Amino acid sequence: MTQRMRCDWGKTPNETYQTYHDQEWGKLNLNNQYLYEMLVLESFQSGLSWETILNKRENFRQDFIDFDYHKVAKFTDKDFATLMQDKGIIRNRRKIEAAINNAQALVKLEEEGSSFKDFLLQHISQPIINHPQTMADVPAKSKLSIQLSKEMKKIGFKFVGPVTIYSFLQAVGLVNDHIEE
Repeated sequence: MTQRMRCDWGKTPNETYQTYHDQEWGKLNLNNQYLYEMLVLESFQSGLSWETILNKRENFRQDFIDFDYHKVAKFTDKDFATLMQDKGIIRNRRKIEAAINNAQALVKLEEEGSSFKDFLLQHISQPIINHPQTMADVPAKSKLSIQLSKEMKKIGFKFVGPVTIYSFLQAVGLVNDHIEE
């Protein structure tokens, strides 16, 4: 039986984490709802471990209505207060505000005749495959993530720094940094 090749961070006894590494991370998925999900999760991950976020992913899905950004964009102060009380997610005021704000930004993009997918594909016409040999070869950010971060902030997104955006691009498969041994 051959052992599956995993990046160092995917070598863990946590099956949820392994499955995410093996079946999702670095695999292109440009579904707008999935893009919003990954943006929210990556934003919440800032300062925490990805494993923590993955372990709470189902709670996030429930609280953010399966990451239906059209519905999240309409969240009220009451919805916000409910999220702030939910121990099943990360209860960080700024991150929750950003998740709601970013849903509103996505709806605004659509109202202007675009989508999150369209916005991303204007900057990345095809996935970037970096072929790193070790984890040390994988950057925390890139010129592209710095540029995208600036542009996203200009159109109203929040909590989208260059490191978060680079991680987001990896998550949705627009950047593939799987280690090659």
